[in-house]
Amino acid sequence: MTSGAKSCLAIQRPIRDVASALLSAAAVLVVFATLVFLALRILPGDPTTMMLGDESTHAERAELAARLGFDQPLVVQYGRFIGGLGRLDLGASLSHPGRSAFSCVSLALRSTALLASISVVLGAFSGVGAALLCVGPWLGKRAAVVHGCVLLVAAIPMLALAPFATWVLAVKFSLVPLPGDPDHPVAGLLFAATLLALPLGAQVARIGRVALLEQRHALFLHTALAKGASPWRVWSVHALPVAAAPILVVIASQLGSLLGGAVVLERFFEQPGLGTLMLESYAARDFPVLEAAIVAAGLLFVVVQVTTTGLTALLDPRGQRT
Repeated sequence: MTSGAKSCLAIQRPIRDVASALLSAAAVLVVFATLVFLALRILPGDPTTMMLGDESTHAERAELAARLGFDQPLVVQYGRFIGGLGRLDLGASLSHPGRSAFSCVSLALRSTALLASISVVLGAFSGVGAALLCVGPWLGKRAAVVHGCVLLVAAIPMLALAPFATWVLAVKFSLVPLPGDPDHPVAGLLFAATLLALPLGAQVARIGRVALLEQRHALFLHTALAKGASPWRVWSVHALPVAAAPILVVIASQLGSLLGGAVVLERFFEQPGLGTLMLESYAARDFPVLEAAIVAAGLLFVVVQVTTTGLTALLDPRGQRT
């Protein structure tokens, strides 16, 4: 096979992987949206009674049913629901007059996306750095101490770590401001993001260490060392891209825990966000906003999975072999 044909195959394979992931993601999103749609309409009980309460009149329930389309056949409701998703229009919010459901979600999503994005960056870089320190020659026997700290952080639940760290650092010694402090918004956001990033960083370091150790006897690493490359260059430039696939996979797999942690931290620190919006919408029986928020959370998972597939195909040199 000529070099040109090999180059074409090397380019086509990541494209095929991403295209396949996009199709699978679209199917998953449709199934997820369908489950969200059915959850409200098939469960026992009248949804309008759940929204308005038992003391509501028949006329009030009938008016709300007509407004939300509950008086139409289920197939018609489903078609309107899927069409509304395509137009980003699931109707008006019941608890926020004058605002659509997706406008409420978009405002909350910005706060959650900012917190989660900073946490992913901090967790990924700190985890990769810790993994490199564990396998490289720089710390010697002290690398075992770093590995022990990684395992300790990975074993502590977020629900225990966040309150304890907040009490020690923000309340007891006042070393950092509380998240949500209007006088220190940036510092508070970074503190919350760091708390959220610690479990992710620990998992990345744990999996990254194993993936890097699997490459320590690879011929290309010994060749790089023989050519005079420094240990830092050998591990970070040559070994790390090969170990990137499992690291990306663990980041994607931890997204659920990270978003769940974001919801917990938002409520713990009384911060606005997607998780807070879900809980408030459920408490207010604002089901158009609740549906839009749940679908938006599912879309975040899908986007991350597709991005992970594409990055894995591009970064892992073994995926380009013929």
